[in-house]
Amino acid sequence: MAETHVDYDPTHATKRRVKAQPPAAVDVAIVGAGLGGLMAGAKLSQEGLQVAVFDQHYVAGGCCTMFSRGGPRSRRNFDIGLHYIGDCQPDGAIPQMLHSLGIDDLVYEPLDPDGFDTLVFPDLEFRIPVGRAAYRQRLLDTFPEDKRGIDRYLRFLDEVDTMMGLMAAKPSRWQMAWTALTQGRMVGRHMQSTLADVLDHCTQNPALRAVIAGQSGDYGLPPSQVSALLHAGLVNHYFSGAYYPRGGGQVIADKLADKIEQGGGSVHLRRGIESILVEDGRAVGLRTETYKGQQFEIRAQQVISNADLPRTLTELLPEQQQEAVHNWSYSPDKMKMAAALFICCLNVKGDMRQRGMRNANYWQFDGYDMEAFYAATDLQPRGCYITAATLKDPHTPHHAPDGEDSVEVMTVLPGDAQLWGAQADQVDNWKYKKSAAYQAHKERIQDNLIGRLERLFPGSAANVSFVESATPLSHGRYTRATLGTGYGLAATPDQFMGSRPGYSGPIPGLFLAGASTRAGHGVVGSMRSGEACARRILKTRERGLA
Repeated sequence: MAETHVDYDPTHATKRRVKAQPPAAVDVAIVGAGLGGLMAGAKLSQEGLQVAVFDQHYVAGGCCTMFSRGGPRSRRNFDIGLHYIGDCQPDGAIPQMLHSLGIDDLVYEPLDPDGFDTLVFPDLEFRIPVGRAAYRQRLLDTFPEDKRGIDRYLRFLDEVDTMMGLMAAKPSRWQMAWTALTQGRMVGRHMQSTLADVLDHCTQNPALRAVIAGQSGDYGLPPSQVSALLHAGLVNHYFSGAYYPRGGGQVIADKLADKIEQGGGSVHLRRGIESILVEDGRAVGLRTETYKGQQFEIRAQQVISNADLPRTLTELLPEQQQEAVHNWSYSPDKMKMAAALFICCLNVKGDMRQRGMRNANYWQFDGYDMEAFYAATDLQPRGCYITAATLKDPHTPHHAPDGEDSVEVMTVLPGDAQLWGAQADQVDNWKYKKSAAYQAHKERIQDNLIGRLERLFPGSAANVSFVESATPLSHGRYTRATLGTGYGLAATPDQFMGSRPGYSGPIPGLFLAGASTRAGHGVVGSMRSGEACARRILKTRERGLA
């Protein structure tokens, strides 16, 4: 725990960015200040283009933000979406993407390498270690009777890792075909498989299947729905180590937003977008929502939407463009979204380490049935995820007041407003908060999650000094995400890789970034989407198609 509390306010740039006058015209206008939009903006600013980013939230970063409570002497800062990330060794994906922008001053705190994710079932605890070999050995030690199935599953992980590494190197067709034939036969067989399909070829042991799927909360889908390739890619992502950025989840977003401004661009907060301007079938700019009596139109040569994809297509594009939208390869009518999260943010007096918590994440499940875990239309949690910023980042004192630990307890729940006793059209205008049914659900689930924390770490509940929770509707209110999900499009086999939108939209001049694009969800996926989107725009401009 921190010895001296230091004040930090995630809104330190809010006032300036809210007051900033939007430019009349820019090279590229960006809807949404999530990591995809910020990464694209920073890349394009680096190339000398004038960029303006617009977001209706009061901080930049989308899901990669923090919120603050309390005064300067009792500041509490909580993460919204970034709780841990992988591949942060010096040559890892995130440090390298930031290095390309000249951002080299972030520190990545490693989680417990002997069990960065700890899976807790009623009669089994399983720690997931760094390294595929160590993981295999722990599986064998825990399930010795399933050696053949374990090795088959590990072979699948190896093949996915090999094929993804090859794809990143941009091989020739001959190289790709040869590698697929010699080192990727399982990948070829399971291109359209779910994780459940792969597990059916490995084991019928319910405990082993649950352990393998234990990190599914990182993509918000049950084994019967998630793409096996996506699952394998995520599991592999953490084998080189799990990390937490020193300072908290907003530091990456802050660095990217600063880079945009240093390059002559601008970031505008409390400036939601009412519509994308379209002329002669081409995106030519943005019209902001009215805020404090002001509304602006910004002309642009290109427009990037890093906003929620279904809402971009059905709400931001004018009605005249809906024919183009529905003729596009990725119709919003067919889009399926991943699950959403309920987040309970706590400060707990005392040292959580003395109650048994390590510098690790804890995934608690009521049983081995992962399908039931995601079938909570009754809004009854069937497990939770527990993490503590003060344990992951002991060198940063602004997570919690002195003598307390910052703890977050989350669970997967659906974001359908009606299940919560509200209407969908009440989310953006906050009216759902007036629903007695909504408040009752929220309080009940909050109590449920605190009870789960207490069962894992006795003595926690009696020492809670602060609590505030956010539902999927809260998430939808701040990010305007369909059904309140932070994962974007569900990573099902029919919505993965080539079956997922790329970086060009359904009309000329419109480009896409974010968790619903081909790069995938999460911090790494969103950042890569921004890079890819920026490259696409630069190539378009080079060809004189601007």
